[in-house]
Amino acid sequence: MSSAESSRDENVYLAKLAEQAERYEEMVEFMEKVAKTVDVEELTVEERNLLSVAYKNVIGARRASWRIISSIEQKEESRGNEDHVAIIKNYRGKIEDELSKICDGILKLLDSHLIPSATAAESKVFYLKMKGDYHRYLAEFKTGAERKEAAENTLLAYKSAQDIALADLTPTHPIRLGLALNFSVFYYEILNSPDRACSLAKQAFDEAISELDTLGEESYKDSTLIMQLLRDNLTLWTSDINVISSPLTNFLADNHLSSFFFEGIANSGNYKRNPIEISYHPFIWNRRNQLKFLYFSFS
Repeated sequence: MSSAESSRDENVYLAKLAEQAERYEEMVEFMEKVAKTVDVEELTVEERNLLSVAYKNVIGARRASWRIISSIEQKEESRGNEDHVAIIKNYRGKIEDELSKICDGILKLLDSHLIPSATAAESKVFYLKMKGDYHRYLAEFKTGAERKEAAENTLLAYKSAQDIALADLTPTHPIRLGLALNFSVFYYEILNSPDRACSLAKQAFDEAISELDTLGEESYKDSTLIMQLLRDNLTLWTSDINVISSPLTNFLADNHLSSFFFEGIANSGNYKRNPIEISYHPFIWNRRNQLKFLYFSFS
């Protein structure tokens, strides 16, 4: 074994240790070292998943913090507590700086190493989806021209991933389904286009349903979980815009907000190191200023 291979294996093992110890910043560092060795060959599936999980946990903590602080900021603004609002804005800015740094780090890694080295269709879709996800995370808190740029970059990455997925991955492939789920959330949340969000999610669900009998045991749990999340999002979104069509009603009628239980499923052993783990939005406000239930994307 060469010294390079030994170093790569050691960093992968250290990343696994860091994951078990929940030291995700260090997990990111170890997997970045591994990723920068892939100028010729791409990451293995295990390495790819470790990198995704590391960044998911690092970015996920900050996204959750940002939502909580933003919610408190809105409450203080409604109460007219200007002094508190000024303090909160400054603190929110600190979190946004951290979010920007994390997103910039993985986006540079994707553009410089991971996407150019990807040869398999599955890998290309995985990394392009990941690129879209992290541009979307930037669009969640950026404003003005920066938000517009982040949204445009998200759209380009997701569309590039979609073109490859539709051509080379089966409708039941978990990465293709995860892409459809996140792409539809982008339309709904960032572009404020619920009709496109519902259309994309419904098409992905219907195509997967029609080929369920071809689903292998290896990806059955992942694929059916994402299909359930697509359905749950459709339930929430169509109730928001009041356009539940008759074909949609057939598979929405038996829904009982089972989405609330998926966080527990995702944290179980079966999903601990899934490259597309659940990321959930604890609240959204619709155009009638009513608090809506949570909806899901995959990170």
